[in-house]
Amino acid sequence: MLFNTFKKNKSNISPIEIPFSWYVVWGTLNTLTEDVVWQDDKFAIISALTTEQFALSSTEQFVVVGDLWLSNRLELLQKLGVDVNSFSTNNCQLIAELWEKFGCECLKLLEGMFGLVIWDRQKQVLWLGRDRIGSRTLYYTTAGAIRAIAPKMRSLAFYRSTDVDLVALRDYLCCAFVPGERTLWEQVREVRPGTVIEMPANKVYTYWELQQQITGENESLVWHGDRLRSLLNRVVREYLPQNAPVGVFLSGGLDSSSITALAAKFHHQPVHTYSIHFGAECPNELEFSNLVAEHCQTQHHILEITFKDMWERLPQTIAYLDDPIGDPLTVPNFLLGRMARENVRVILNGEGGDPCFGGPKNQPMLINSLYGSINNQDSLQAYLIAFQKCALDLPQLFKPEVWTDVKTEPSVFSRDLNSDASYLNRLMALNIKFKGADQILTKVNNLTQAANLHGRSPLFDQRIVDLSMQIPPQYKLSGVEEKAVLKQAVADILPNSIIHRPKSGMMVPVQMGFRKYWQREAKKLLLDNKSAIAPYFNQSLLRNWLHYKGDIWGRYGVKLWLLVSLEIWLRVNKK
Repeated sequence: MLFNTFKKNKSNISPIEIPFSWYVVWGTLNTLTEDVVWQDDKFAIISALTTEQFALSSTEQFVVVGDLWLSNRLELLQKLGVDVNSFSTNNCQLIAELWEKFGCECLKLLEGMFGLVIWDRQKQVLWLGRDRIGSRTLYYTTAGAIRAIAPKMRSLAFYRSTDVDLVALRDYLCCAFVPGERTLWEQVREVRPGTVIEMPANKVYTYWELQQQITGENESLVWHGDRLRSLLNRVVREYLPQNAPVGVFLSGGLDSSSITALAAKFHHQPVHTYSIHFGAECPNELEFSNLVAEHCQTQHHILEITFKDMWERLPQTIAYLDDPIGDPLTVPNFLLGRMARENVRVILNGEGGDPCFGGPKNQPMLINSLYGSINNQDSLQAYLIAFQKCALDLPQLFKPEVWTDVKTEPSVFSRDLNSDASYLNRLMALNIKFKGADQILTKVNNLTQAANLHGRSPLFDQRIVDLSMQIPPQYKLSGVEEKAVLKQAVADILPNSIIHRPKSGMMVPVQMGFRKYWQREAKKLLLDNKSAIAPYFNQSLLRNWLHYKGDIWGRYGVKLWLLVSLEIWLRVNKK
């Protein structure tokens, strides 16, 4: 089965084809016309599957379908009492046998990435489970006689309406991603990380929850750094492929440099590193990434991405995303993945360092916690503004009737913002649970798979995340010193100039892009009365943004990229 999206062809937009993933259906299955891989009265597996994605338990009571990679496979086999040398079948088969023995409690034993569907043929119960951090995705429809479940949302198009979830739309405009269980489609929901859903009872069980459990409060930074380094050594070793080269996306910042150095230390096959820049017009960080690559003796590759590349590749990139993501790094991530596939099958990255160890983007919120009573901002308002997207523009950006429908709907962030954890750990929990699962890891998963790569994020490993919530906050972000514990952990394997360089982040030059290169095409997309976003937004405000009227802080490029990504995503997913 194929999925239509768009590619740029001169001045026109024409269809290209993206393959569907597997999906399953559950319910009244009298009129199935799709390619059925396996079926009984109420459950069917549809479309292409690899041998790694499907298994029956030994008693044939349980059917297991899923995308998964496990870092503790040997330990799980030992739990089953199986000879590790004789059990050579796939990971879905392993889950099927674990489910036979432990039921849904077996999810607590799994370390790795997974989105799983388990059908109990005897009890007629369906289970949907997702890994703790959200490295894999799983979506399901909420209406109709037949419910569909899939790791890729586009596979559910036939089983959902075209109604947009307006609250999800509001949240996307604030964050550049859709947080929580909502998706941009009203009839599609996402299984949350660390949970399992039982159907038809519609019960949600949390088998893991991110919690602050500070230990070693009286211990030194060196003690906590050593503890972190020991775990990093173990995790990175487990994430390296056997007897094959490995790649690392390397920006030259602390996080990706740390993973590069650890991979180079432990891997006995070639280590390839990949960096980007945006041409002579724009500043770059190649000085730092080149320094790390030379220090770690990697095979380094550099990709120049032009403004033409950014615009022309955006529709193809958006087609691989489940929900829209308004992060300008989507296109660079996709193009760099295609480059990496020429050398490697497994690609590591440094994602997770900021959410877990106190990146500088938390500083505005920490300042607000001290001075919020002066600037009259509550914590939720301050948190949404900290994204620097469209939170303050919503009353003017939305059409009045749409704003009326969404303005009083509660925020998915409120519970964590008001928890009893330390203030920094509250912010970190938000970034791990939502930005991590709903933007960063979803983007990594989809865009590496689009390049036929296996993407792995060691700093987002569940054990690293758990440890990060045990480290005293002052060793993560204190004043202007960020990620002190991570710097301590890797100080012996990186140059001092990398350890002590200030955080800058990968800045994609979208402001320049719209001013000099994309304005005309953006107007065609966003100001067309028949555009997909026209029913929701005030076009006079968009017209002002497209002409940079009132752009005091130079933020309209980011907002326009957000809206262009949304418009293309809605067109791509039009039924």
